[in-house]
Amino acid sequence: MSAPISNTRPPPDALLTTLADYVLDPTPPSDEALDTARWCLLDSLACAIMALQFPACTKLLGPVVPGTTVTNGARVPGTAYELDPIQAAFNIGTMVRWLDFNDTWLAAEWGHPSDNLGALLATADWIARHQAAAVPLAAFNSPLSARNAHPSIPTVRDLLVAMIKAHEIQGVLALDNAFNRVGLDHVLLVRIASTAVTTALLGGTRDQIINALSHAWLDGSALRTYRHAPNTGSRKSWAAGDATSRAVRLALIALTGEMGYPSALTATTWGFQDVSFKGKPVTLARPLGSYVMENVLFKISYPAEFHAQTAVECAVQLHPQIMGEKNRLAAIARIELTTHESALRIIDKTGPLHNPADRDHCLQYMTAIGLLFGNLTAEHYEDATAADPRIDALRTQMVVTEEKSYTRDYLDPAKRSIANAVQVFFTDGSSTQKIAIDYPIGHRRRRTDGIPLLQQKAEAAFTAHYGEAKSAQLTSLFTDRAKLESLSAPSFAGDFVK
Repeated sequence: MSAPISNTRPPPDALLTTLADYVLDPTPPSDEALDTARWCLLDSLACAIMALQFPACTKLLGPVVPGTTVTNGARVPGTAYELDPIQAAFNIGTMVRWLDFNDTWLAAEWGHPSDNLGALLATADWIARHQAAAVPLAAFNSPLSARNAHPSIPTVRDLLVAMIKAHEIQGVLALDNAFNRVGLDHVLLVRIASTAVTTALLGGTRDQIINALSHAWLDGSALRTYRHAPNTGSRKSWAAGDATSRAVRLALIALTGEMGYPSALTATTWGFQDVSFKGKPVTLARPLGSYVMENVLFKISYPAEFHAQTAVECAVQLHPQIMGEKNRLAAIARIELTTHESALRIIDKTGPLHNPADRDHCLQYMTAIGLLFGNLTAEHYEDATAADPRIDALRTQMVVTEEKSYTRDYLDPAKRSIANAVQVFFTDGSSTQKIAIDYPIGHRRRRTDGIPLLQQKAEAAFTAHYGEAKSAQLTSLFTDRAKLESLSAPSFAGDFVK
């Protein structure tokens, strides 16, 4: 007979306690992290506002049941919606992610840490509006717990610190743990990070944060099916909203006193590691601090999957030689794209492209747009542009190969490059120069060049939605970090209501 299984509950998994201790640690983040978080908040809101131009996104927004109203609810930027924090998190997370234009983190696992803003902004606004109105959150057994019985109204600094912590959890977990290798989607890490930080924002105790995190791991993860041929589709644009809203729900459940599951990761046979990660331990590659926010990648120039950013930049540089006064489009014999292994695995795609989500995950399509138009915008993924026969003609002329040094430098923590090169060869035997770019404009190594362009990106987004006067007011909020940090969360969120 086999030995009976012990029913003695173990102590919580080490990873659960480490994450809980980190989100409760009052140590201030680095000044660089806070400054980067300021620009990350501006950029994320700009991406969210731009998404409101697209009916495929806006049809998903608002309350679950039309006509539902929530007194002192969380506001959704750029709209008049006032929702419960779970649905507000879905709305905000979906908007931030919709255009594939928000920040990026590349490692063994990929992802977009600002996806967590859905939970953080919605929760901060919801809490703050109740506190300002002196309305208790009694429905959830007073989430503003004994640990924080008389908290002040959350400020934008509290929001920035929460963003730094969510970025750090998602990004450090991504350094060594390739969930994509077992078919799981990176929004798993959005749910984990948002759960930990949201539970803390709500005043959760250490035990409550651990319990909430155990539920987040028990949820497993969405499959990556909707990100890859032949099934690429628009779910990849709302998957992060779904994950961040689930995190708020789990936080609120834990705050009622609902029990947790201490070995959610490590339980033999039934834990996350055995069921979903082929028995491998989920590890933290480095101590948790503010490394990820300091090194996060901004998508400033192009709304493109980040592994293609430098390829598009190369193509845009080559545009005048292809489409200039001496139009040489018909004389192209082949186009060589040199890239890194992750790009090959994610966005090297041939055959028909069925929708915008399919196109913005195709290296060849994005490069062709850069060559043809000298730019890449979200509108270039829509059917009207995709119908241009020149795009697919160029795609068929492209040869994509891996450069091993690009792959090594992509994984090197001291470099973290995202290199691509493009060269065009013509039927007469001539060619363009080979344009190679190691670091996109949104990389930490190009912050000085990037931040002014990031501000321009936000100003254009706000102007298109709110008008020039309101845009100037909103962008001015970010010019003085000390003043920005001192704003209350509801005042800040209220500024973006339309």
